[in-house]
Amino acid sequence: MKLVTWNVNSLKVRLPQVLQWLEINPIDILCIQETKLTDDKFPQAEIEAAGYHVVFTGQKTYNGVAIISRHPIADVQKNNPLFEDEQQRIIAATIADMRIICAYVPNGQALDSEKYPYKLSWLAALHDWVKSEMAQHPQLALLGDYNIAPDDRDVHDPAAWEGMNLVSPPERAAFQALIDLGLSDSFRQFEQPEKTFSWWDYRQLGFRLNKGVRIDHVLLSKPLAERCTSCVVDRVPRKWEQPSDHAPVIATLA
Repeated sequence: MKLVTWNVNSLKVRLPQVLQWLEINPIDILCIQETKLTDDKFPQAEIEAAGYHVVFTGQKTYNGVAIISRHPIADVQKNNPLFEDEQQRIIAATIADMRIICAYVPNGQALDSEKYPYKLSWLAALHDWVKSEMAQHPQLALLGDYNIAPDDRDVHDPAAWEGMNLVSPPERAAFQALIDLGLSDSFRQFEQPEKTFSWWDYRQLGFRLNKGVRIDHVLLSKPLAERCTSCVVDRVPRKWEQPSDHAPVIATLA
């Protein structure tokens, strides 16, 4: 069983790459973020023609999330019922006896931006909702672009990032609060190569020089974490023409 998260940074642009990647990689569940499509524009027919089920919620130009699955999808929840929000950032569903939550956490922009307290409030509400979901669904996976690098190992140059969003102590504390619910960062369950990242800026040769951060995560409840045999970042699609600035993160369960 392979669970994947991938911020595709516009499904309209990246649909051929998503379909190509799915053809190459026999995965079970793919959570995608930043679809940037209203629901009437979502390429449901193309994804279903490739042999997948799909659920989604989106908006024009920004945000948007979807779950693509080889298995039937049930009990779909759009957005966090504990947090009123016009932005489409969460979709959850039950698949193969697992509760799958796909989340696109706000970026926060900067510590002095009005978007930063919104991010922290959003994360606090996510914590409370995930806690209630875990009480109902012991087998739970929270996948997505968290826009948080959990510690300095997850940043190419911690000194250069000091005082910026993605790495601030309150953001990292919010990530740790999710871990404290009983979730495991599947990537850190295993020995990993140093300087392994999931996002690289398009500018200044970010990918070529590996000036990245690890902000895309697959968090697993204890029953799923115990079944996890690997978690890797697939850098290959980042090398394709007109790529997303993110790479897929793949957790494999026995």
